[in-house]
Amino acid sequence: MGTVYIISDHGKLTKKDDALHFYGADGTDRKIFIHRADRIIISGNVEITGSALRLIMRHQIDTVFLSKNGKYNGKLEFSDGKNVFLRKKQYDILGDENKKIEIVRSIVRGKLKNQIAFMQRIGRKKNAMTIEKTIREAQRNATAVDTANTVDMLRGFEGYGSRLFYSVFKENIDPEWAVFKGRSMQPPKDVVNAVLSFLYTLLSYRIDAIIVMEGLDPYVGYLHTLDYGKRALCFDLMEEYRTSICDTLTCALFNLGVLKPTDFQKKEFNPADDEYPIEEQEESQKVVESSEKIEGVLLTKEGLQKTAHQFEEKLKTLILYPPLNKQISYEQVLIEQVRHFKRVIMGEETEYKTFVIK
Repeated sequence: MGTVYIISDHGKLTKKDDALHFYGADGTDRKIFIHRADRIIISGNVEITGSALRLIMRHQIDTVFLSKNGKYNGKLEFSDGKNVFLRKKQYDILGDENKKIEIVRSIVRGKLKNQIAFMQRIGRKKNAMTIEKTIREAQRNATAVDTANTVDMLRGFEGYGSRLFYSVFKENIDPEWAVFKGRSMQPPKDVVNAVLSFLYTLLSYRIDAIIVMEGLDPYVGYLHTLDYGKRALCFDLMEEYRTSICDTLTCALFNLGVLKPTDFQKKEFNPADDEYPIEEQEESQKVVESSEKIEGVLLTKEGLQKTAHQFEEKLKTLILYPPLNKQISYEQVLIEQVRHFKRVIMGEETEYKTFVIK
């Protein structure tokens, strides 16, 4: 069982002999066995026949629809979220400032620890005084998390820590053509940001599916601000994996030569059309609305396929998971951590403990 990606500029998804068939514009016929698919991610201009859609719905396969640029268009999901008692507990915590701060503190602390661990790895490889200085500042910032007494303060420490992290992260990208001057989004301004944005997007979909599967309300988060239609809990619970899954994978894709300059394309975006991937970001990074076109960088179809494949391989990687005292895949870690969060919400466990890389 796994995730099936259909990335195409033009194509048709249909049903044949109780299986899905994707016919590409070049005449290729790709058979998709429905019993082997947990979810389907469709990117680009893909026509879906009624028979194919009925087959997907009969087997209740979560299906995500993206534009060819990676923008989220919608999804099919089949969970009714019947656990009203669990959701009531989520809503109750919104009004419990102490419990909310406790959860947010743990999420921020875990994210910063993972970032610092990766920065230290980079520092040992590069052996630069500037990196060591930034790491010490990041450690001071992480220590201050323990004394924060408001969610806004914790958001500030999280944002500052991320800025410190990205200032060191760029030192771990080896190819000269892969320039990274800092985090940019909506749209990504360079090739590294294009990969980061796409990987964060894939991670968010995976976390979101688990949240829904476990009966939690994806719109009720505590670190990220609530807004209409915003799946805040997904953004909350993906923070602890950004570095261990997405940031490390980004470096590997460039440094191992998996991605080439030909896997990227420059494009002008019209902000009014909202064509590029939308990500949750800190207030200091919000894009100013403008009618002028913005130049960005995106992965090509081939680049998307390479990156998506490597993301799935990364999720299969075995890693020690201390609560179970055994090695499990990253994908199973995501599931176990959402279940752990669920138990904390229900009062079955007292403290949410993020997954921290040792």
